[in-house]
Amino acid sequence: MGRGLLAAAALIGVMVCGAAQAAGLPSGGLTRSEVSAWLAGQGYVAQEKASDDGSVHLTSSYGGVNVGVYMFDCKGDRCGSLQFSSGWATHGKFDTSQMNAWNRDKRWCRGYFDSVGDPWVEHDVDLTPGGTYELLGDEFQIFRKCVDDFRAKYSL
Repeated sequence: MGRGLLAAAALIGVMVCGAAQAAGLPSGGLTRSEVSAWLAGQGYVAQEKASDDGSVHLTSSYGGVNVGVYMFDCKGDRCGSLQFSSGWATHGKFDTSQMNAWNRDKRWCRGYFDSVGDPWVEHDVDLTPGGTYELLGDEFQIFRKCVDDFRAKYSL
């Protein structure tokens, strides 16, 4: 009987420690400044940038790749989703027939062309309900893997 209680206590301890590692996001999502702080905590430099339409998004980079972070589903300053985005200025020289194959074969990130024919890769992330910082980190790594695969496949 003593061993059974000891095993149960150990299992509960492991479960509590595991739950503590996955820190929950605030109810309602994250603010732009919280995302910026999270990126800084991951070793990235984030800056605010105004878009042509007056909205503000975050910019960062890794390994020569520029990344935009756009906030969506906002109530006040707190946003329930975000989007990671990267694009390449190919000045319309990217073979547009390649994008359908990319979107067919890739599950997590989508590609498209902007108004001048430059390729972009985007990844949307739901932050609510019940998101965690651990999941946000995992989603950013999925985005980075997609971008790295895209760059390698199309020599960007």
